[in-house]
Amino acid sequence: MRVRPTLLAPLLVLGAAVLVAAKPPMRFQPDPSSVIAAEISFSRLAQEKGQWTAFRATADDDAVMFVPQQVSAKAWLKGRADPPASVKWSPSVVYVSCNGNLAASTGNWTRPDGAVGYFTTIWRRDKKGAWKWIADHGDTLAKAREAPEFLSGKVATCKRPARGEGPPQDGPPAAGKDAPLPPPDESLLWSAQVAPDGGRRVTVRMWNGSDYDIVIDDRVGAAS
Repeated sequence: MRVRPTLLAPLLVLGAAVLVAAKPPMRFQPDPSSVIAAEISFSRLAQEKGQWTAFRATADDDAVMFVPQQVSAKAWLKGRADPPASVKWSPSVVYVSCNGNLAASTGNWTRPDGAVGYFTTIWRRDKKGAWKWIADHGDTLAKAREAPEFLSGKVATCKRPARGEGPPQDGPPAAGKDAPLPPPDESLLWSAQVAPDGGRRVTVRMWNGSDYDIVIDDRVGAAS
């Protein structure tokens, strides 16, 4: 029996929808070099188009900043004019989750007036696989951190203890109302605690197969 032409198109569309729905979720390789490239591209965009323009263009919808309290990046950046000259920055080391969907980068920045400091950026892949930042913070320093000769990238392991061994005693922190949800594989965790006086601590933990190593532990004093 032939299908009438008027019914054929809807059936084809329905079939395509079923195929799309059945497609497995996209997977990515844990590639530190792609995170380094995203961070460098972010910094270059700031120089070419403007500091806050670059922040808006690369932030995910749920991204947060600390000014010094935690705020929605999209809301804080909306309509904000770019400074005459952008801060310059470069990553030093990158950490990536074992499933390749979450990453943390940290490095040095320099302002046009010569002030120096450090930054830490948390990155997450969007639905298309592009890196978008979801948290950004940093602080000034009296002296810049020593920059490594070569950029480095480290990947968390996906290995877990055998059944019965249980999680480590000092495993991931319990999720509170202000804590972000951990990534699905829990191999890379980040947290931020902000005090009423504006002081904060940003921590990144990476799974080593049996425990979490603290790979980033930034502490910022009270706002002056």
